Amino acid sequence: MKTRLVGGLAAVFLLVGCAGTGGSSSPAQRHGGGEAPGGPLAQASSTPGAGCHYRQAASGQTLPDPSCTPGVTNPTVSQANIGSTICVRGWTKTIRPPASVTEPQKLESMRRYGASGPAGTFEFDHLIPLELGGAPDDRRNLWPEPDDNPRPGVLNSKDLVENAANRAVCAGRLPLAQAQQEMAASWPALGHALGVK
Repeated sequence: MKTRLVGGLAAVFLLVGCAGTGGSSSPAQRHGGGEAPGGPLAQASSTPGAGCHYRQAASGQTLPDPSCTPGVTNPTVSQANIGSTICVRGWTKTIRPPASVTEPQKLESMRRYGASGPAGTFEFDHLIPLELGGAPDDRRNLWPEPDDNPRPGVLNSKDLVENAANRAVCAGRLPLAQAQQEMAASWPALGHALGVK
């Protein structure tokens, strides 16, 4: 499967050493640590010896390791066809892999991240969500997101950002490529920009 660039800096990030995902020649956007749009990032704790390490945004939300989960887009979704793809209610159900496929992948991803605790306390999440044209089955777009339960009925704060970004893209207030890039770089910063509380 071919992937599109999420941004134009992939070569730069590859040159500075963000390889090691099993797909180091991938054209997917790599986002390095350091200063993100939402502020400085600090290394969050992960089990020593794990290949992937959580990061923490200044606002406290957990972010994936950009060398393991850089975010990958779905090549069948573009700005030109959002009206027949991501902006159609229920479209993501047509491309979402079944739990029989994703559950073993989730457990493997939890091992890579050194995530401890019951699998039910993690969402196997698409960094660039399906409703923003994220790749449905590429492990470089999937990570074990710890549930943060921001309010009743919502498992993860990121879900609120995904919904707001989809509404903004479908209303023409945010270009699809920008939404994808900002979601991969720092979804908390995108949520702040969209007024998600």
